[in-house]
Amino acid sequence: MTENEFYSDQEKQLARFAKALSHPVRVYICKLLSNQSCCYSGDLAEEVPIARSTLSQHLKELKASGLIQGEIMPPKIKYCLNKENWAKANEVFETLFKSERESNPNQ
Repeated sequence: MTENEFYSDQEKQLARFAKALSHPVRVYICKLLSNQSCCYSGDLAEEVPIARSTLSQHLKELKASGLIQGEIMPPKIKYCLNKENWAKANEVFETLFKSERESNPNQ
């Protein structure tokens, strides 16, 4: 069995979501998007005090994880949360924490 075969699909998905949320800027972007239906990349650049190229890399990571989606609307890109994948993220994180609570009931 290879290392990749050792982990379940759910564990791999959880790791992708966790990686995407491992930076405070990405968490902040997700919070911004959760408070509105969608947001354009230029608007995000005005909200987040980082270089546009850095913002682009953070958006790319969130998009690769599936937590956000982007639609090209020249000359801008419209971003919004991927609600279906947020539901999956909630489910896999809840499963992780539920397992932890069940194995350590006194904590």
